[in-house]
Amino acid sequence: MNYYRHLSFPILTCLILTCSLSGCDQKSSERIPVADFFGYAERSNFRISPEGQYVSYLSVGDQDKRHIYLLNVDEEDPVPELVSDTSMHVQGYYWVNESTLVYTSQVGVEKHVQIFRIDLNDRDIQAVAQPAASRIRFISSGQGQSNELLVSMNERDSSVFDIYRLDVQRGTKRLIAKNPGNIIRWYADLDGKLRLALASDSVQETMLYRETERDHFRVVTSNSFHNSVVPLGFVKDEPHHIFALSNVDRDKRALVQLNLKNNTEVQELYSHAEVDVSSGGYSRSSGEMSYAYYFTWKRDRYFLKDSVRMLYEKLEELLPGYDMCLLEEVPTRRRMLLNAFTDRNPGVIYYFDGETGRLLKLSETNPRLKENEMAVMRPVSFFTRDSIRIHGYLTLPNGGQRQNLPVIVIPHGGPGERDVWGFNTEVQFFANRGYAVFQLNFRGSSGYGKEFWMAGFKEWGGKIQDDIEDGVRWLIAEKIADADRIGIYGSDFGGYSAMYGASFNSDLFACAASYGGFTNLFTLLKEVPPHLKPYLQMYYEFIGNPETESDRIRSMSPVFHSEKIGIPVLVAIGGRDSRNSVPESNQFIRSLKKRKIPTVYIVQENEGRYFRKEENLIQFYEELGEFFDAYLKK
Repeated sequence: MNYYRHLSFPILTCLILTCSLSGCDQKSSERIPVADFFGYAERSNFRISPEGQYVSYLSVGDQDKRHIYLLNVDEEDPVPELVSDTSMHVQGYYWVNESTLVYTSQVGVEKHVQIFRIDLNDRDIQAVAQPAASRIRFISSGQGQSNELLVSMNERDSSVFDIYRLDVQRGTKRLIAKNPGNIIRWYADLDGKLRLALASDSVQETMLYRETERDHFRVVTSNSFHNSVVPLGFVKDEPHHIFALSNVDRDKRALVQLNLKNNTEVQELYSHAEVDVSSGGYSRSSGEMSYAYYFTWKRDRYFLKDSVRMLYEKLEELLPGYDMCLLEEVPTRRRMLLNAFTDRNPGVIYYFDGETGRLLKLSETNPRLKENEMAVMRPVSFFTRDSIRIHGYLTLPNGGQRQNLPVIVIPHGGPGERDVWGFNTEVQFFANRGYAVFQLNFRGSSGYGKEFWMAGFKEWGGKIQDDIEDGVRWLIAEKIADADRIGIYGSDFGGYSAMYGASFNSDLFACAASYGGFTNLFTLLKEVPPHLKPYLQMYYEFIGNPETESDRIRSMSPVFHSEKIGIPVLVAIGGRDSRNSVPESNQFIRSLKKRKIPTVYIVQENEGRYFRKEENLIQFYEELGEFFDAYLKK
């Protein structure tokens, strides 16, 4: 049993700090090469076949192309078999039935997307339908030996995804539902019939339902986006019922069962007093919910089925101390794919047979990293200036002193995301280089209820940044941080916070680094990509309306306050990042250089917000590490 799991946050914080500062440390690690942290995994995208005989995955072959491999897990020592065409790069793939796989690849000089079918009976590969200038998403397949597959495509209109039923044998597709422009998610029932959709006008979120595919969709319920209803799937033997996560008429999101026919909540299956229910163990093949899971400082589960609880207890015996993320399962045969990880282990993919107890190790996420060389991530909490309790994580470097350390603060993205316990490559990269790493779930973060999340609305440049500042001052007061050696770094909203800190808190931070962070919130709101247009009004409520609140937007956009920056800055940006302007970044950096502010500017013209090419990623983190070494290792 994990002792910490049953402690309240305040007591837990005291215990952790006592241990941290009194020498509960490990042997200091040698500096690990950047490529060992940020190189790509050899195997990825593991899936299990509908009846559980095969495990499939993608692996990179010649010319950096990804191919599909199969393992027959009924064999005692399965050998990988290549089944896709080696001349093609697999973008995504899906199981249609036990003998049929489909995958997508770009073809021709125009790089249109085409679907290919693999018949596992004879390993024959055939094209399905014609190449299309669209994006394709696999949604679900029919039950049993069906050759039909639901796919969403934006070939009619690039900004919306319609739903088609694709016959992968005949190569024909039929329009099942046309997206009027506001549908953000589609759901199929247990028989693969499309019967549920979520629509949004960015202020109201509407659930649409139909009893059969012959019927028209009708509105079941409509809520402000403040109230969230997230369908998980249809209920076995109750064709009008779904399992869902809901915070309607409550602050914390709960696992519930809803009747769509009369729009009523049938029952609450589980809720937690302190945090949201994050999701649960739903099986699409059986239509059953086996557990709910949530995060306090760590993931925990509330089991709804004793048989599943016993299964996880067996796994905990086999993998003590590991968190386990269920990737896929075949409930009828109690077979599953798991990613088992800790804060110090990036993860191992396992196949587990619950009937026989067989646990088969399939792949390590990153075998180059050794668990005993990684640092421990510990939960902490503190009170803000206005008496709000903020939870977060502190990772101290292995060995050496435990006080007056150089610290890197990493605000998470969103800001409506949240940090959780587990392996974080960036955190371990910095800790290996001798830095304490501080992550905090400031107000506006998800997971702590509706009120806490909404407390961050229009506070991008206000109370959210106050929370970050208060957390840093708490580290200083606890003598963990050396007040003269504190840096801030992040991506997305975290990168924005880093540049905000450089602009308005140059006395607190010694340097700041942004990776794809926002510097001009006018540009962020103006350049919303087509598929996110339904959320625009919601973004206005999160950040502010650029037409009616231009002074607010300007006051908290770092690009307009570069004259206040008095510390070294690193900015990394992709030339294809639609939410950031390279010319604006150029101007921002020129203004700093003109004032003799030390700068590192990284522009990858052919990348988006986040760099995808392995060599670009490694180069970025090498420069990022050198940047912090230059200004925090005095």
